[in-house]
Amino acid sequence: MTTQELVGQIWKKKSFLCIGLDVDLNKIPSYLLETEDPIFEFNKKIIDATHHLAVAYKPNTAFYEAYGLKGWKSLEKTIQYLNTNHPEIFTIADAKRGDIGNTSAMYAKAFFEDLAFDSVTVAPYMGKDSIEPFLSFKGKHTIMLALTSNQGAFDFQTKTIGGIELYKKVLETSKEWQNSKNLMYVVGATKAEFIGEIRKIVPDSFLLVPGVGAQGGNLQDVCKYGINDQIGLLINSSRGIIYASKESDFDVVAAEKAKELQQQMEEILKAQS
Repeated sequence: MTTQELVGQIWKKKSFLCIGLDVDLNKIPSYLLETEDPIFEFNKKIIDATHHLAVAYKPNTAFYEAYGLKGWKSLEKTIQYLNTNHPEIFTIADAKRGDIGNTSAMYAKAFFEDLAFDSVTVAPYMGKDSIEPFLSFKGKHTIMLALTSNQGAFDFQTKTIGGIELYKKVLETSKEWQNSKNLMYVVGATKAEFIGEIRKIVPDSFLLVPGVGAQGGNLQDVCKYGINDQIGLLINSSRGIIYASKESDFDVVAAEKAKELQQQMEEILKAQS
């Protein structure tokens, strides 16, 4: 999917909502545990109920890897279901991979070719030779951790080194890498006050912003600092949507929560048009 196609979907759906598919078998409705593939059945229900409200879905691979081969198969079935039934939706493998050379190339091949995701999240700590193998895939996007929403982000990311905060140095350096036009960036919603500074460095890039909802991030604050001419934001909500109910109508309740966010986004988009 190209950036322009993603922007087109945002305006068509009047939404820049990304829904995180982080499936914990301890939190899903108990009746699903009796099905052959509870994880996939849960995801399918969520997707069927919310696909008209979201422009992206983001499975966090840890929630699938934790269940071994069965979990990985559930992930494969989920992405196949999305690509077959909703090819207009942007898919994100939240894997936070990052290794050198050939290893990164194999990670990229796994997510971009085998699973056919549109994008994958990566960690930049090992530098350009850990990221450029992802960036070499045409028509794919690499979403690099820039400033995360966890408290530990202050351990390193905001430290000043040589007169500049580390996260800013990472952003500046990433712009020099080959095919950097394929980069997007992860910025936590709980760091909204930093987004203005980030926009000075990457004014045109898309930002994937987790942390709205259950983690306490505020949509209006994120948009105040982060929205650009092409919107440039994917706002992720996971727990606040998919675990809004454990009853048999969990998908209906999830759609209601997604609609609440979508309607807020629609108002924001009206102000931009």
